[in-house]
Amino acid sequence: MQKEQIDRINALYRKSQAEGLTEEERKEQALLRKQFVADVRGNLVSQLNQITLVDEDGTMENLGEKFGDKTTDPKLS
Repeated sequence: MQKEQIDRINALYRKSQAEGLTEEERKEQALLRKQFVADVRGNLVSQLNQITLVDEDGTMENLGEKFGDKTTDPKLS
């Protein structure tokens, strides 16, 4: 998400607290918030997929490969 979008979210919040929002502004705020949450979740998943654990016996296990994106798993379809 770009800085301008985050600034717009904050501006809409401040306006909602001060004087209220129009219906169009409420829709814009909801859309921007959904985009923000999706970006945060995507970044978190990406970071978690990069974690590698080292077991006591020295073997390495990548959590992204073990638990990562299951949407391509045919058993879940």
